[in-house]
Amino acid sequence: MTIHVKRAYRYRFYPTDVQAAELSRTFGCVRKVYNMALAARTEAWALRQERINYNTTSAMLTAWKKTEELAFLNDVSSVPLQQALRHLQTAFTAFFAKQSKYPRFKSRKKSRKSAEYTSSAFRFRDGKLTLAKMDQPLDIVWSRPLPEGALPSTVTVSQDAAGRWFVSLLVEDPTVQPLPATGSAVGIDAGLGHLLTLSTGEKIANPGHERRDRARLARAQRNLARKARGDGANRAKARRKVAKVYARITDRRRDHLHKLTTRLVRENQTLVIEDLTVRNMLSNGKLSRAISDAAWSQFRSMLEYKAAWYGREVIAVDRWFPSSKLCSVCGTLRGKLPLGVRTWTCDCGATHDRDVNAAKNLLAAGLAVSACGAGVRPQRESSRTGQSVTKQEVPRREP
Repeated sequence: MTIHVKRAYRYRFYPTDVQAAELSRTFGCVRKVYNMALAARTEAWALRQERINYNTTSAMLTAWKKTEELAFLNDVSSVPLQQALRHLQTAFTAFFAKQSKYPRFKSRKKSRKSAEYTSSAFRFRDGKLTLAKMDQPLDIVWSRPLPEGALPSTVTVSQDAAGRWFVSLLVEDPTVQPLPATGSAVGIDAGLGHLLTLSTGEKIANPGHERRDRARLARAQRNLARKARGDGANRAKARRKVAKVYARITDRRRDHLHKLTTRLVRENQTLVIEDLTVRNMLSNGKLSRAISDAAWSQFRSMLEYKAAWYGREVIAVDRWFPSSKLCSVCGTLRGKLPLGVRTWTCDCGATHDRDVNAAKNLLAAGLAVSACGAGVRPQRESSRTGQSVTKQEVPRREP
C-alpha cells in the first residue's frame, strides 16, 4: 500500500539585517490581521448572531489595505496575511466542532512569531529558498537533506523566544511507508522515577532535562527579576537568556522523545498506553514540575503520528483501569496500593514490580480491546498527519 505523507523539515537559518526587518514587519502584520479578523467575527456574533467565514474576512482585508491607517499592510507579502485568516477559520471550525476552546488574540510578547508562505510567495531552486519581497535567498543550515526531488508546498518562517530563526518546509515524503508487519506488542506504563516501563520488563530512565539545567535556569530568572519592568534593552537581554535555557531543555527533550518513539514504533506492531489526563495531573503542586518535564503528552503525540505513518496501532486504555493494583498472573484486584509501594506480593504468591505489572496489565487489556473491538472512543484527527487516530479503551473496572 502506497501512502502519501506530508512531512515538515525544519532548519535553522541566519537572516541578514534587511531580511530580519522584513520578517519582523511580516510577523507584526500577520498578528494585526489575525486579531482584527477575530475581533470582527466575535463582534458579528455578539451583536447580530452572524457567523463570518473566511471569504468575508478576506474581503475585509482588502478594504483594510485601502485605508490610510492600515496602508502599511501593503508593505509585506499578502500571502502570509491570507494564511492567517485561513488559520483563524481552522480555529473556529475546531471550536464549533467542540475540539478546542474559543480562539484567543495574539500577543506581541507571548504569541509565537511566524508567517506561512504558499508556493506563490516563494521560490525554491537549486537548494536555495527566496521569499516574496526579498532579493536574496535565506542562509539556511541544511542539517539534513530533503527527500530527493521534493518541492515544498508551504514554507513557514518563525522566530522563537531565544531569538533563533527557523524555516519549516512542508514536502511530500515518499520515504515514509508502512513497515513490515511484526507480531510483537508492548504495554507502556509512563512514570516519573522511570520515564517508561515496558511490559517486557525494560525500564527507560527519565533523563530529567529540566532538572539538569535547573541551577542555570534559576540564575537566569533571578537576573531577569532584578531588571526594571518595561521594554528596556537590559530586560530584553535577560529575557532572551532565560529563553535560551528553556530552548536548550526543550531541544534535548524533543530529541530524546523522537529517538525513543521511533524505536518503539519500529520494533512493535501494537503499542498500548494509558489514557492519562496530563492537564488535570498538573494541578498537583508537588509533582507538576516533574510531570511537565516528562512530557507525556508530547510522547503520546509522537507515538500516534509515527504509528499512523508506519502502519502500527496505538491503543489507549481507560485511565481508570486499575493496572497497578491488578495481579497480572491471577487477576486478583488489590484494595489499596499507595504510590510509595513499588513492589507487592499477591495472595497467589506472585511478587510484582509495580510499574512492570502495570505495563503487563495494560498490554493484556489493550489486546483484549483490539480483539473484541469493545470500548472504542470517537476518532480524533492527528494535527501532525491529518489522519484519524483511533483511541481505544476498556471500560472502567470498579474495585
